[in-house]
Amino acid sequence: MIGTGYVGLVTGTCFAESGNQVTCLDIDEEKVAGLNDGVIPIYEPGLTELVKRNHAAGRLKFTTHPDGAIPDAKCVFIGVGTPQGDDGRANLSALFGCVETIASRIKEDAIVVIKSTVPVGTNRKVAAKLKELTGRDVDVASNPEFLKEGAAVDDFTKPDRVVVGTVRDEVTEVLHELYRPFLRTERPFLSMGWESAEMTKYVANCLLATKISFINEMANLCERVGADVNSVRRGIGHDQRIGFSFLFPGVGYGGSCFPKDVRALMAVAEDTGMTSRILAAVDEVNDAQKTVLFEKVKAQLGEKLSGKTIGVWGLAFKPRTDDIREAPALVLIDSLLKAGATVQVHDPVAEANVKAIYGDKLIYGEHHYDAARDADLLCICTEWNEFRNPDFDYLKHAMAAPVILDGRNLFDPAEMAERGFTYEGIGLSANG
Repeated sequence: MIGTGYVGLVTGTCFAESGNQVTCLDIDEEKVAGLNDGVIPIYEPGLTELVKRNHAAGRLKFTTHPDGAIPDAKCVFIGVGTPQGDDGRANLSALFGCVETIASRIKEDAIVVIKSTVPVGTNRKVAAKLKELTGRDVDVASNPEFLKEGAAVDDFTKPDRVVVGTVRDEVTEVLHELYRPFLRTERPFLSMGWESAEMTKYVANCLLATKISFINEMANLCERVGADVNSVRRGIGHDQRIGFSFLFPGVGYGGSCFPKDVRALMAVAEDTGMTSRILAAVDEVNDAQKTVLFEKVKAQLGEKLSGKTIGVWGLAFKPRTDDIREAPALVLIDSLLKAGATVQVHDPVAEANVKAIYGDKLIYGEHHYDAARDADLLCICTEWNEFRNPDFDYLKHAMAAPVILDGRNLFDPAEMAERGFTYEGIGLSANG
């Protein structure tokens, strides 16, 4: 397994848990040393225990030396990052660096499996590059991941489906056998061509991002016309063609996948001479949605926030992760600081990552009540469970003014009014 980031570490660990011998390779010596000492570089529920157990059993190893990982491997998974470049396209330099590293080391019957999210056509290019470097045909397979941060271990061990892209049935059979322990509940193993597997990953994420931007835009419209988005959501969600998943309005999506994948697929379309108007709108709506809370802050407190203290609950882009990449909370914080506000923040696991960016520009609360203390207004950006049932009497007493702007619609507006709070969510209405 090349790469010990989010995808590589979860994948390698879960394969080891099912009885395979797995060696994870990474160029980051400090990270590898930490993993060998049981230090996990990401926050993912359940992962630490699995890593430690399989490492202790000798099934999971970590190294920085390619010669200790590649030559004996039947399957060589590549799970390195493909970050977004300035033009929106995926940067594949790390991936093709891996291809050059493994070319002289893989055995003849090895299968190179691309786990990284890559543009359509990449597996074909990898196969061509390996043939150029080795002088022979090397088996290459696409195996996109569908892991949700915060639930990655469950997603891997109990997948909705496993998708592989291959050009030889023998390769398909090897990968089917590898995944068989995770498919015991009749979940499908879907084999297709390289380009179809690559496209499946992008289309899945882009469709989910589209649902989020759609319901966010409808929530904003609900506010303008006096409708309640929760009532509307229930009204449409029972239609089986629509469903309820990803129809919870909020302050926009973030993380390492949706923003990058939407823009990457837009770039793929552009390269074919096509303009993806839907994806362009999805991206535009999401960027705008991240400013909604700040606009609500200004509506409550005015344009200039000098002398005002704002509390922020939640910094990660979603609960159960410490990932702050493209997090809506950071857009809000940047705007608050620029307007002159004092900003107090709390997140159960992501504060260290935020502090690495903002340093002493923010006040960090050990407890979520600390971030609300003496605040003129409290914003909620991430729906951590510990925020769902606060002591409202204590919170009202602790704040300078009982004003809550809820970017995740955790509370009922009528109940908050009874408790004496000025409360606004996203697309909520007292009319129900």
